[in-house]
Amino acid sequence: MSWLRKAVWVVFVLALLPASAWAQATLAGVAKDASGAVLPGVTVEASSPALIEKTRTAITDGTGQYQIVDLRPGTYSITFTLTGFAGVKRDGVEVSGAGVITINADMKIGSLTDVIDVTGEAPVVDVQSTKRQAVIENKVINELPVARGYGSILAAVPSLQGAGASSSSSVNPSFFTAHGGPGNEGTVQLDGLNVGAAFNGGGVSGNAYDVANAQEMQISISGNLGDAETGGPIMNLVPKTGGNRFTGTGFGSGAGRWAQGHNVDDTLRAQGITEAAGLIKLWDVSGAVGGPIKRDKLWFFANLRDFGNHTEIPGGFANAFAGDASHWDYAPADGQGGRPLIKARTATSKTVASGRLTSQLTPRNKVSFYYDYQWTAIRAA
Repeated sequence: MSWLRKAVWVVFVLALLPASAWAQATLAGVAKDASGAVLPGVTVEASSPALIEKTRTAITDGTGQYQIVDLRPGTYSITFTLTGFAGVKRDGVEVSGAGVITINADMKIGSLTDVIDVTGEAPVVDVQSTKRQAVIENKVINELPVARGYGSILAAVPSLQGAGASSSSSVNPSFFTAHGGPGNEGTVQLDGLNVGAAFNGGGVSGNAYDVANAQEMQISISGNLGDAETGGPIMNLVPKTGGNRFTGTGFGSGAGRWAQGHNVDDTLRAQGITEAAGLIKLWDVSGAVGGPIKRDKLWFFANLRDFGNHTEIPGGFANAFAGDASHWDYAPADGQGGRPLIKARTATSKTVASGRLTSQLTPRNKVSFYYDYQWTAIRAA
């Protein structure tokens, strides 16, 4: 039962983490009356299906200002209510990233039963912090024609260096940086927590992060505050957490020799290049499902993925004398001199199984448990 004790310990530690470790977007603003005077005591509610508790509430202070912090990505409705004033409602507010979204309210004298609907897009410029951020939503992640690794997707963000778009299925880490900083300065986070290994000050690893099922990718390019370990860019994956409806996704792709061409011509052959790197097979298959265990109280999300590739090594052959005790030398098994043709190859693959439980313990407190198990095979033959 050692695994159970470890799980309990992890949940206990996560429950004690400060709220800033899970920082998401913040709604902020000020409420005023028709004359422009600030209104303290206004009840501000942010409602969205993205929240287990459905609604987050704040009250404006003596200067008429409010803040609702740690909001998950989603579409929100914002309402302002105060006795003696008509309510103000703002629908369709898209919340994403980890910045500050400003939503103000101008309230008029009237009955509480009167509601003024305000239309218009929410501002996309964060005027309350210096952070420069890019956000890639799940829809974009899954529509980009690249491999499902964070390195390929980061290539879509201007000013990032190191990451490159690729169609291969790889288990290698992707280093990245910005503005001419050290090449390994980029850091990977999951729900605001560092999950990368330290590569000489960097923060990535060979872990296969569940990018395809991320609610969104938040890339802080510059202007990070004191809670950041380095001055480099930070990629934060916001994972899906299930919901009150059962939903699922499936994905599959593959390639082989039939999908490959080469440009080896007589000019290259004259220089000793007789063959191109041969693709034997490449695959990426996954499935995910999420839903409620107890509606409005406990959600789950689980994912299983298997991917990898097998390739030939150009000019590489096995030892024709392997297992022959009379020979201590090497001769390529290249099909010449009566030797059987045995080409050298590399083979890498990775299987990922992950699960997440999210529970609303109280109206103002939430706990999340995440388990990720991965096994990797890297070999040359």
